[in-house]
Amino acid sequence: MDLVQRLAELEQRVAALEGDERDTVVLPEPDAEDGGGAFGYGGRVALGDGRVTWRIDVTPEHALSLADRPRIEVLSALAHPVRVEIVRTLLAHGGRPATALQESAGLGSTGQLYHHLKALTAAGVVEQDKRGSYRLRTAATIPVLVLLTAASDVAGQLRS
Repeated sequence: MDLVQRLAELEQRVAALEGDERDTVVLPEPDAEDGGGAFGYGGRVALGDGRVTWRIDVTPEHALSLADRPRIEVLSALAHPVRVEIVRTLLAHGGRPATALQESAGLGSTGQLYHHLKALTAAGVVEQDKRGSYRLRTAATIPVLVLLTAASDVAGQLRS
């Protein structure tokens, strides 16, 4: 991360600590070398089924040029409290059989569970292993955490 990005992040943190409720953050102009700039996310976590390391950086142009349908399917799959609870359980405990997921999500029937699992698996968030248990896809672990955290940030939950 370059010095300009680090300074912008530090300014954001100070503003949040001081209770600055700005709706927008003024970012420095991108360098002429990299056109419209770049952004990314990544991390290292040890949750559920083991350790995951992930890092991705893209330009705004590339991110905005990608097909909408696949990303909308992921966002839709995560846009339900039961599905977020399933993901939370898988993040915390690793792979789980359907009965454990049904119980943790507070669902009354397996039909309800499989409806939600179908959306999560179709979007590539969750996968089923050979034993019939479900787990978060390794490649989805940090992106899903970032999506949930970014949604919390947009909702203003991280500033309290």
